[in-house]
Amino acid sequence: QVQLVESGGGLVQPGGSLTLSCAAAGFSLDDYIISWFRKAPGKEREGVGCISSSDGSTYYADFVKGRFTMSRDNAQNTVYLQMNSLELEDGSVYYCAADMRPRCGVLFYRYSYEFWGQGTQVTVSS
Repeated sequence: QVQLVESGGGLVQPGGSLTLSCAAAGFSLDDYIISWFRKAPGKEREGVGCISSSDGSTYYADFVKGRFTMSRDNAQNTVYLQMNSLELEDGSVYYCAADMRPRCGVLFYRYSYEFWGQGTQVTVSS
C-alpha cells in the first residue's frame, strides 16, 4: 500500500523541541520532494517547508526560519522536521506531502502533491 505516515507529534512546552518523521511505504522517496504543511482549527493550511529530492536543498516559510530544519534519509525512506523554539502558534496538525520533481521552489506550498500523510498533532502548551 502506497502511503506516507507521519509520527512524532505530541505535547511540548513553549521553547521546547520536537522532531516529526514522514515515512514512505510502498514507494521510494528518492525522486520526490517532500513538504510539510500544518493546519490549525479555524486557520488555513500553511506550507512549512520543502526539501528537494535532487540535492536536499530546502525552503522554509518565514515564520519557521531559523527554528525548523528539514532533513531526509533516503536509505530509511524518511524525511524529518526538527522543530526547535516552539511557540504557542506552532500548535497544529502537521502533514507531509510528496510530489515527484527534483527541486522545491519558493512556491512549494502551491504545488499539487501526489501523496499526503494523515497528519500528526503538535500541541504547544504550558
